[in-house]
Amino acid sequence: MLHADSARNRLTGIGLISLTYMLFTLLDGSAKWLVQSVPVIVVVWLRFLSQTVLASALLFPLRGAALVRTRHLRWHVARGLMFCAMTGINFWALQYLPLTVTASIFFTVPILIALMSAPLLGERMDARRWAAILIGLAGVLVIVRPGSAAFHPAMLLSLVNAVLYAAFNLMTRKLAAYDSAETIQFLPALVASVVLAPFALVLWDSPTGWFEWTLLCLMGVFGGTGHYLLAVAHRHAPASTLAPFLYQQILYMALFGYLVFGTVPDPAVWAGAAIVIASGLYLFARERRAR
Repeated sequence: MLHADSARNRLTGIGLISLTYMLFTLLDGSAKWLVQSVPVIVVVWLRFLSQTVLASALLFPLRGAALVRTRHLRWHVARGLMFCAMTGINFWALQYLPLTVTASIFFTVPILIALMSAPLLGERMDARRWAAILIGLAGVLVIVRPGSAAFHPAMLLSLVNAVLYAAFNLMTRKLAAYDSAETIQFLPALVASVVLAPFALVLWDSPTGWFEWTLLCLMGVFGGTGHYLLAVAHRHAPASTLAPFLYQQILYMALFGYLVFGTVPDPAVWAGAAIVIASGLYLFARERRAR
């Protein structure tokens, strides 16, 4: 039987994770709007730069030098480089794909984490888990439909992004045992801002109006706040409780895509997403039962 405090903490975690995925939807939707007129590299750089400036203003007065103090700098640098690659790939794919398609492919992350956990973390994989993974990957094929008229090469970019994010997630789990959520959120954004700066400045093409500049600044707010809330949510509730709430993002993406871009997901996307989600939920249930 759960204590009242435990139940309250879990509800707090669920609320925070729901807000997190709303912010991530706003981030991706803003990026999709911006990359139609601004070079992808410029959008990615300004997204990280605005996050770094905002986080510096808010966190340095509270944490001081502890914000950047770590014994695992090379892992933070690696995560920063992965951050660059993931965001660039995702924004590039968003030029060509509806939000619901990128989101549905992204839902393979829990499946990929389960697949990577066997060789990297030594976790045991039984026949039922393997079956769930294979069914989830079949769901991806329903979404992507290789060889059909609905297939777009940008779908492969979204798949690469999902693989990178799964590895990124596993690294975050390891670092969470040593560094604070603020440090884990701040250092990769700082690394990405520094690494991308020369490329973005060479290819600079200034946004044309106040609305584009506002969106670019808000992207840092959406991304930075979202990643921070994600870490805080895991302080209030276990990952097995929070993980299934990832899938509510498909609803946010579908609503945003319809209201802003006028796109309606076709039946194959919904069917594939349902298969992937069912596979992921089964894996979450197995993990929770095992623990």
